[in-house]
Order: sequence, then C-alpha cells, then structure tokens
Amino acid sequence: MSTGPLSKELFHASLNLIPGGVNSPVRSFRSVGGTPFFVERGKGARITDADGKNYVDYVMGYGPMILGHAHPDVLEKVQKTIEKGMAFGAPNGFELELAKLVTSAIPSIQKVRFVNSGTEATMSAIRLARAHTDRKKIVKFDGDYHGHGDSFLVEAGSGVATLGIPDSPGVLEEITKQTISLPYNNVEKIKECFEKYGKEIAAVIVEPVAGNMGVVPPDEGFLEALREICTEYDSLLIFDEVMTGFRVAFGGAQERYNVAPDITCLGKIVGGGMPVGAYGGKAEIMDKVAPAGPMYQAGTMSGNPVSMSAGIKTLKILKDEQQYQNLEYRSQYLVDELKKRSDTHNIPVTINRVGSMFTVFFTPDPVTNFADAKKSDTKRFAKYFHGMLERGVFIPPSQYEAWFVSTAHGEEDLHHTIHSHEQVMKEL
Repeated sequence: MSTGPLSKELFHASLNLIPGGVNSPVRSFRSVGGTPFFVERGKGARITDADGKNYVDYVMGYGPMILGHAHPDVLEKVQKTIEKGMAFGAPNGFELELAKLVTSAIPSIQKVRFVNSGTEATMSAIRLARAHTDRKKIVKFDGDYHGHGDSFLVEAGSGVATLGIPDSPGVLEEITKQTISLPYNNVEKIKECFEKYGKEIAAVIVEPVAGNMGVVPPDEGFLEALREICTEYDSLLIFDEVMTGFRVAFGGAQERYNVAPDITCLGKIVGGGMPVGAYGGKAEIMDKVAPAGPMYQAGTMSGNPVSMSAGIKTLKILKDEQQYQNLEYRSQYLVDELKKRSDTHNIPVTINRVGSMFTVFFTPDPVTNFADAKKSDTKRFAKYFHGMLERGVFIPPSQYEAWFVSTAHGEEDLHHTIHSHEQVMKEL
C-alpha cells in the first residue's frame, strides 16, 4: 500500500509553501524514507488518506486521541460550543469546569493555567521555576523531549533524535549553558550533579515515563530519588506529563508511581484533540504567575472555549475506571502477541510498555535510557514501518516515538495488526 498519487501531489505542492512540506518534522517520513500520506478523515481507531486508503492508527495524533477519532460525544460537545462562538478574549465558564476536573484528578495541582500547546506549558513551567527559586540552571535528561523551547534542545528526543539534529541553530549558547542533560534512570549522575551545582539548580524537568526516545519506564526508585533530591536542595521537580497525563492513569504517571512533583505540564488528552496545554502545581508557586504575581505569561487563545469543552467531555468519559482497565488489557495483549511473533521469526526486538503506550525497539537488549534506544537498528525499523504501512497499519514513522492504543481499538483492529506484524517479520 504505497502512498497514493493524490497524497504525493499534495506533498509536492506543500514542499513549495511549507518547510519540508510538513508542519511538524516527524511527519515528513525523513527517517524512514518515502512520501507521507495526507489524512482525509478519521473515525474510531482508523484513518483514511486522500486516496481513500484505510489504516489502523497507532499514532492517534501522537497521543491525544485516547477515545479514538471523532468520538460522537466529544464532537457533540464541541459543536454546541462553536455555535456560541469560538474565541472571546475574556473568561469563560469552560475554563473553570476543566480546571476543576484537572485539579480533582491530579492532587499535586492546586492551581492550573491553560495554554495552547505542550511546548508553551513546559516553557512557562521553566520560567516559573526560575522565578520561584531565583536560580538559573535546569536539569533535564538525555532523550527526553519537552517541546522546542530553547532551554530544552540539548540532547533532545522525538523529532530531534529522529532527524539526527544534535542541537539547533538559533539557540543561544548562553541559554544552553544553563541546561544540564543527564542519562535517564541514572540516580548516581543526578546526585553528582546536585553535589556540584545544587544551589544553582532551579528545577529538574523529566518525562516520568519517557515517550520521546521511545517508551522507557522509570526504574524502581528513580522518580522517588528525584523527589528526594529536589526537596533536599530546594529545587522544583517538574513532571512533563504532556504525553502521560490521563494516558497511563487518570491521574497520570504521578498517580501510577505515587510521586508528586511541584509543577506538572499537561497537553494532548487534556484538550480532547484540540490544541491545548496546561501547567499547574502548588498554589504558592502558581500565585507567582501574572496577574497574581510577577512572572509574566499570556496567550490570546489560552482557555479557548472550544478546546476547553473538548477536554471537559474527554475527561468526563475517562473518569470511568473501566476505560483504563480495558486499555491496559488490550495493550498488554497486543504487546505480548507482537513479541511472540517477533521471537518466532528470530527478529530481536525489545518492547517497552506503560499503560496504553509502547514502543517496539529493534534491539535485543533492554532499553532503559537514550543510549540504549540509540542502539536500535533504524534501517530495519524503516523496512518494518513501510511493511506495516503497506498492510494498512500506521505506526509512528520514527524508532524514537510511542505507539498509542485507544478505547476505539477493537478485536478486529488488534488482530489485523498482529497478522500484519507477523507477515512483515517473515519478510525481515
């Protein structure tokens, strides 16, 4: 199932008007080769491209579509909201309703500020941490991706890793000098870092479950150690739960691992598929944000009623605990079957899963950090990607991204995926 003529035509036209023909780098298929297809529509667990070809979708908008595409209840809520207006530049009741849902689901968030993307959330959280502590340095982890803010493009994952961009031109050296990047899951390196720079470190920002070097869960004790060290040195602990928030549990990774950060960054699911982000934490910290405090952050479209209403309906549906039990079961079943068939055909893979997100790494060794992930056979992954695409299964076009299972993925979708995987493994 190669890319159809209409998708090719659209892509070549886009190349003349949009950098690389795409509005986010990984969509370009640069690391796997070939021409990306253009999506016409989505419904449930499936998408249809401009040429009418259908795919079982595991990209799911890179995470937000946990209920599947075009969920009827979410659509109804959004349509009713749009009829009343799309933007006002004034407070609306949807902001308050979603804030109540978020703070009740995640106890570490006492107050929350809505923004328009995960990148806005993490950039704002870092500024807030610096304002609160009056310190400059930030600690992140190799392979973690926190959006394209200047402070974060040091040893970053996601598209940066996929395209082999070591850092980024345009990012000032003076800024990156304030960012320390350490190996994920390595507590000793964290301790060494704080022994040297502890009184200069404003915050540690971490994906509590890494998703942008592929899915890498935290080792036992890793998050707990971060919490303990940050508390000892009066630094803030920031969980980037843009991907994991309402994904690995209703209360996110902090519920799953029972570790509370000072600030949490959210996005994706919290907007039900609409552009959204959020950052929140303890009231005493959040009260430093303007207009309550001196740390300035603003956004014309922040708290947009359409995004808020999509998030409200999505979170209300997800409050049913059965949703997560079903997601856990389906995801575990799928991962077990994929691994079994890989082993049968002697293709060495490691599959990491947390909740309904997972990654198939083309390496026989455990993957616990970015260095491990980079040992994967990316050429074999590229062949695998195109083999699955030919058979109507769309997975992220990068070895360093997560697959996402939704509540819409049914038995037929899973069986088609498993059968396709087995056929591709035979070919590899």
